[in-house]
Amino acid sequence: MAEIRLTRVEQGQTKIRNVPIAVTPEGFWCCPSPVVFQKTLKAQNPLNKPKPSSSPPKINVQKKQTPVTERKPTLTPSRPGIISDDQRTFGSDTPGFSVPVAAERAPRPKIENLPRKVAIEFGEPGTSDMKVILLGKQGFCVKLSVHKNILVENSRYIADKLSEQSGLSFLEIDDCEDVEIYVETVGLMYCKEIKQRLIKQSVSRVLRILKVAELLGFNSCMQSCLEYLEAVPWVGEEEEKVVSSVLRLQGEGVGVTPVLKRVSSDISRSPKDTLSQIIDLVLKSNEERGRREMKSIVLKLLRENNSLPSYAGSADICNETLYSSCKSCLNSLLSWFRQAAEPGFADKPMDRKEPVVKQIALEADNLSWLVEILADRQAADEVALLWAGQQELATLHSKLPIVSRYHVSCITARLFVGIGRGELLPSKDTRQLLLQTWLEPLINDYSWLQHGCRSFDRKVVEEGIGRTILTLPLEEQQSILLSWLGSFLKAGDNCPNLQRAFEVWWRRTFIRPYMEAQGTLLQSDSSMASPVVELKKYPHE
Repeated sequence: MAEIRLTRVEQGQTKIRNVPIAVTPEGFWCCPSPVVFQKTLKAQNPLNKPKPSSSPPKINVQKKQTPVTERKPTLTPSRPGIISDDQRTFGSDTPGFSVPVAAERAPRPKIENLPRKVAIEFGEPGTSDMKVILLGKQGFCVKLSVHKNILVENSRYIADKLSEQSGLSFLEIDDCEDVEIYVETVGLMYCKEIKQRLIKQSVSRVLRILKVAELLGFNSCMQSCLEYLEAVPWVGEEEEKVVSSVLRLQGEGVGVTPVLKRVSSDISRSPKDTLSQIIDLVLKSNEERGRREMKSIVLKLLRENNSLPSYAGSADICNETLYSSCKSCLNSLLSWFRQAAEPGFADKPMDRKEPVVKQIALEADNLSWLVEILADRQAADEVALLWAGQQELATLHSKLPIVSRYHVSCITARLFVGIGRGELLPSKDTRQLLLQTWLEPLINDYSWLQHGCRSFDRKVVEEGIGRTILTLPLEEQQSILLSWLGSFLKAGDNCPNLQRAFEVWWRRTFIRPYMEAQGTLLQSDSSMASPVVELKKYPHE
C-alpha cells in the first residue's frame, strides 16, 4: 500500500492551487486522467470561450474577480463546489458572477506551464473537516476535502491510522501509483449504491478500483467490484487479470467464490468422462457442417493442451479415451463394410444403398480424425498396429465400388505420413504388415483420393509412403518397389509417384556395394603403403 503520513496543519503551509471540479449530488466525482486535468485547467482561462458540457451534473465555476464596473451580475447566484485561491478574499456566501467572453483571445499558455495540483471537495461545500493529500509518482498532487466520519466508516486502514493519533485533520498519502483511481474510490465512499456507479465501466478500470479499495480496506467497494466482475463477461487477457486479482483477495473476508466459479468447478468430475462425452457427441453427429467445425476446434484445443508441460499426467487418460473411440469406430466401419459387401447389395434401390455409403464415409472420417489427434500426441502406434491387422476389412474393400470405399484409404495415407514424419514409431513387423495389407488398396483408390478428398495432399502422402518403405530391410524394399513400378507404369498419375524412394533403393542396391568395395580396396592399399612410407622416411635403416 502507498505510504500514509499523518501531519498537523501548520500556519504558513504552502497552498495548493484549487481548480473547479464537478461533484454529483451524492458527492461522487469521476476523476479524469492528468492530461484531462491539464485540459480542464486550460479551459478555465477567463479569456477562453467556455464549451458546453455533456455530463449530467452542472458545473458551477466562479471566475476570477474583475472590477465592479466591468461585471454583470447573473440572475441566480452560482454555487461552486470548489473555491480557488483567488476567490479566498470573498466569503463563502458571496454570490458568484460570470464574466462576458473576451472579444480577443489571449495567447494560450503552454501545457507544461500549467499547475499539476488539484483540489477536490466532496459533499456540501464548506462542511468538510479533514484534508487528504494524494501525491502521485509523476509529480501530480490532489488535495481532497473530505469528511472524517465517512472515511473512518468505510476505510479500515485510514481508521487505524487516525486511531493512532486523535485530533488530526490532515492526512497525506505518498507514492500513489494511480491518483485518479484513489480519488474515484474516495468518491465511492459517498455513494449509497456503489454497484450502480460501476455500470458501463470497463473491466480494467474496475480492477484498478478493486486494487485501491483493497489497499484502503474499503470492503463494501471490494464486494461491489466482485459482484460486477461476476456479472460482466471477460475472456482472454482480461480473464487472467481478473483471476489473479480475485485470488489475491481470498484472505480479505469478501466473497470471491462466485467469481472464481466461472473458471473452476467444485464438482469433482473426471476429465476422462468429460472428454469421452465430448468426443462421443462429435462422432455421433449427423450434421456435416457442425461436425466438421467441432472436429477442427477440438483438434486445435487438444494441440494447445499438448504444449503444456503440466498436461503430461493427463495425456494417458486422454489417450485411453481416444483408443476406445477408435476401436468403436473401427467395429462400426467393419459392420457397414460387411453389409455393403453382401451379394445383391449393388442391385438394391438407391434409397437403400445411400444410407450405408454415408455411414461408411462418416465412420472413415471419424477414424481419420482420431488418428490425426493421436498422431499429434505421438500416441498412434497402437492404432497403426490395429489398422495393419484388419485383413478382413482390406478383403471387403476390393468388393465394394470405389465411390463407397475410397474414404478408408485416407486413414492409411495418414498413418504412412505419420511414420514418414517420425510421429509414429511402430515396429518393423507392424510397418511391413501395414504396407502388405493396405498399400495396394491405397494405390487402387488413389485417383479418387486426389479428386474426392479435400484434405488430401499428394506430395505429402507420396513422401510418407516412400519413407515408410525405406525403413524396411533392403530385400523388402525391393519387393514392394518393384510391385509399385508395375502399377505406376500402367496407371501413371493415378498411382502414387514413389520415384524418390525408388532412387534411394537403387543407390542402396547398385551403388553402395561398389562404393563399399572401392572403400575396402583403398583401405587395403593404404595399409600396404604405410611401411613403404616409413622406409622412405628413414632410408638409412
